[in-house]
Amino acid sequence: MRLQKLLETWRYPSILLFSIGISSVGSWIYFIALNLIVLNLTESALAVSGLYIIRALSTLFTNIWSGSLIDRLNKKYLMITLDIAQSIFIVLLPFFSSLGLIYGMVFIITIASSMYHSTSITYITKLIPMRQRKRFNSLRSLLDSGAFVTGPAIAGMMFTLGSPNMAIYINAGALLLSALITIRMPNVESTVKVEKSTETTRISFKLLKDDWKLVIRFSRQYVYIMAVYLLFSMMIVMMTATDSLEAAFATKVLSLTEGEYGVLVSIAGAGVLVGSLLNAIIVEKIPTSWMIGMGSIITAGGYVLLSASHTFLIAAVGFFTLSFATAFANTGFYTFYQNNIPVDVMGRIVSLYGFIEAFLIIIFTVIFGISAELISIRFVVVSGACIMLLVSIALFICNVQPSKDKLYTHSPELKDSL
Repeated sequence: MRLQKLLETWRYPSILLFSIGISSVGSWIYFIALNLIVLNLTESALAVSGLYIIRALSTLFTNIWSGSLIDRLNKKYLMITLDIAQSIFIVLLPFFSSLGLIYGMVFIITIASSMYHSTSITYITKLIPMRQRKRFNSLRSLLDSGAFVTGPAIAGMMFTLGSPNMAIYINAGALLLSALITIRMPNVESTVKVEKSTETTRISFKLLKDDWKLVIRFSRQYVYIMAVYLLFSMMIVMMTATDSLEAAFATKVLSLTEGEYGVLVSIAGAGVLVGSLLNAIIVEKIPTSWMIGMGSIITAGGYVLLSASHTFLIAAVGFFTLSFATAFANTGFYTFYQNNIPVDVMGRIVSLYGFIEAFLIIIFTVIFGISAELISIRFVVVSGACIMLLVSIALFICNVQPSKDKLYTHSPELKDSL
């Protein structure tokens, strides 16, 4: 009887996790294949770097308005539509031989991908009961880490047996399968929210302005919640900016060969996998506040160890440590904001703060890149790691305040004054 109840409780979450896993593996295959397609077409590393810039710009463009759309549409059907749209555009990619057209297609695909990410967060929050979210997020982290390891491996096998185009088509098929799976998922909204006036159903500048004001009001009303959100986002910004110098640090500062650097990346993958597996096993025994705070401090500590390393062994320990702890920090953070941000405005809040995060990532990545050229790579990486450590300490102090315990154990009664 208990087993039957457990199976019934986890029926839809399991299906959703399966869909997320397929999509994650497909995304890794797609982007690695896309890098090779552009490299083969142009024989230019700069052109490949352009893919990252296009994706960042597309995310910026999308996040400024997508939340207003997401919160007003049916999440299930929007996810299905976005999956199918991505699948169609990805299938068309190999038919283009112009770099400009490829960039344009990547821009459109990233719009759909960014919207899907924000929509899925809201859908998951509505579908998964609060008591299951922590466990669900730990399992999702495990799937993402598995995709991080298996995605590139599958892509490499595809390149050996066929071509990058084959890998592209496999990802399109994975997205289509994800859409078909989502069709079987429950509709968390019985009807699409009907707005009071036809004017508010159209995406206009006035509507966007009103929604931005709503996010600002929420941020002022719940300063602590958004302070934790911003501090964790700053962690992501510093990690991304530091990671942009990872290859240069390993090869030019530590004088490692490309093969040795490849081993370091594999060690990081193992760290993510081990951390996610342990996280999934003991997730219910660790308070959410400590998962976020201590997970962030250990992650930053791994970066500090890496930045101070002079040998392969110390660098390997740093790589393993930072990737191991990330699973705990991410699970805690996802659980925290799912429990504390009202689901009816979650799309707008996550998207607008996502815009800020993406903008800061671009700014800090450029600053780090220029500084590495003008000063030194080690100085920049050490500075980034130290800033990250200071941010993580501030985040930990915020997380473990006894007066804020209720925000980590149950959802507060957020007023409808927004």
